Amino acid sequence: MDRVILHCDCNGFFASVEMLSRPELRDVPMAVAGDPESRHGIILAKNELAKAYGVQTAETIWQAKKKCPSLVLVPPHHEKYHEISKLVNKIYLDYTDLVDPFGIDESFLDLTASMHLFPMSPAELADVIRARVRSEIGITISVGVSFCRVFAKLGSDYKKPDATTLISRENFREIVWPMSVSALLFVGKRTAALLERQGIATVGELAAADPLHLTRTLGEAGATLHRYANGGDTEPVRSYYHRERPKSIGNGMTFRRNIVGEDEVRAGVSALVDSVAARLREENCKCTVVQVQIKDPEFAVIQRQTTLKRATWLRSEIVETAMSLIRAAGGLGKMIRALTVTAAGLVADDEAEEQLDIFSALDESAEKRESVEGTLHEIRRRFGKGSIQLGYYKKPDGSDESES
Repeated sequence: MDRVILHCDCNGFFASVEMLSRPELRDVPMAVAGDPESRHGIILAKNELAKAYGVQTAETIWQAKKKCPSLVLVPPHHEKYHEISKLVNKIYLDYTDLVDPFGIDESFLDLTASMHLFPMSPAELADVIRARVRSEIGITISVGVSFCRVFAKLGSDYKKPDATTLISRENFREIVWPMSVSALLFVGKRTAALLERQGIATVGELAAADPLHLTRTLGEAGATLHRYANGGDTEPVRSYYHRERPKSIGNGMTFRRNIVGEDEVRAGVSALVDSVAARLREENCKCTVVQVQIKDPEFAVIQRQTTLKRATWLRSEIVETAMSLIRAAGGLGKMIRALTVTAAGLVADDEAEEQLDIFSALDESAEKRESVEGTLHEIRRRFGKGSIQLGYYKKPDGSDESES
């Protein structure tokens, strides 16, 4: 018997959550920005009205404002997003314990063993779940229903917002195979470019390709992608209650325009680290390693990492460490297409305290910062990030810089 897999994707998640507490934002083009006070800040999410103006995720504020001068900008509230994410997953758990979050706004569900409890088809049950999320939480989701994870993911992307798409063994060739190969899970731009050079532009062409040739071209990933294109994904959906503590927490972004210079890079890093630091606290973890990945316009990648003197979850420390790594790699003077910041070497908070070197006590300033950021995190979690804002001061050159 085929599995019943759902992929549930919250539509415009960050923007949708912001509109819950500020309904007036539904009537204007709005976007969530990493630093609304700076023209170099990055667009993190937008609503449908802003999307109609051509505003795109990961472009700079000044680009977005050029397209839509009336664009309303709001700061991100990552703690609130995690809270709503948990509420959404709680609804999913009413139908199965096999709920596997795939990022903060997406989850895979395996309903194979529980469908007999519901007198309806999988697509009808997906509609029920959509209606519950809409009525009980106030945001919308799109759902893909299929017999494997990969096709379920394609289904949730197929129609948006607030839609259900069934991709079955009977119709997947008509729906999936005409899609661009880049739509397939785990096919990035570089892999898509390699495939296109082999004359493979669609999922159907990938499905019909010689798997041995794909393996020679892409290694083991070639055979895996060939299997995915033919509906052969058998990866299980893990239980929500048996997830391991993450080994790392990262956030990456491909910018709509290449960024360069201290101000633009810091704006991008700050936006990325904001959610990384919030996730660390949500997981009750600290990191002992900070990693950065820098991709230039030619897709060349530079990776750097450093081991910290002590474990941390402080946003300010992770930002400054990431900036130091980028600076040492010569990244501030070059065009940057994409950035990723990762907190690795994770340890539980109580383990971090036990592992402090007996010869180096926690310095007083770090202790104070932990206390301050911990208090800020709790206030933002309860009342939203806008309840307390970081201060800004002008540097001698006239640019803005955040201060914790």
